[in-house]
Amino acid sequence: MSNSKTKDKALQIPMKNLSPVSIVRELPPVRGNLRTSSSNPKPADHQKVTSAINACVDRAFRIPIFLSTTNTVNDLQGQFLNRLISEIEEALLFPRTLPVSEQYPENILTNIRRLVFSSYGLLAINFRRFFVEILQSNVGQPPTTTPFWEGSTFSQIEPAMAFQFGIPILLVRERGTDVNNGIWAGGITPLNIFIDWDSDNQSVDDFFNSVQWREVFANWAAEVRGNYLLRTEPLFNNQH
Repeated sequence: MSNSKTKDKALQIPMKNLSPVSIVRELPPVRGNLRTSSSNPKPADHQKVTSAINACVDRAFRIPIFLSTTNTVNDLQGQFLNRLISEIEEALLFPRTLPVSEQYPENILTNIRRLVFSSYGLLAINFRRFFVEILQSNVGQPPTTTPFWEGSTFSQIEPAMAFQFGIPILLVRERGTDVNNGIWAGGITPLNIFIDWDSDNQSVDDFFNSVQWREVFANWAAEVRGNYLLRTEPLFNNQH
């Protein structure tokens, strides 16, 4: 009997006793929910990754809107457009425009329709482009003999397509542009949702600091967010 016990004891494998601290130290480092390798990335590479992630996150939290605009004609209009883009981004909206920010391999109207369908609001700016005078008319007397400013043709097309789709619209016009032409004429646009910039007497800062602009822009931005919630709401939330 004693020989059997001695033999069993000799067959036992000795186990290494590890303290809890030593066990934890043997695990590779953990960051978040992903286990990373023990080799740390170089600081320069880490900064590049962080910068790329921040750029994606900065854009991810902004609701895309269609910024309908044209090539600016003078420096003052360029300053106005830059300030307008800054106002849009500060409201956590992401301005998209053709063909600067994106372009599709299709015709112009199809590109506009695609951008309208994938946006949650439209803001159109109609700058002064051509100073014209009506010399002759085939439909009776000319509506006016005074020279006036005309804007871009696309300032008519893009807001009209956005209205057809039903997204919130805000129209900003340099005073005196297309006052008797298309959707920019008085009484044509729904609820007259446009605001004038008096570029002759009003600086860029004065316009964007005015109560009129801040009120209209805030209401439009709220409508854009409401449209975003309606179009992205899961269907199962409406089921009982």
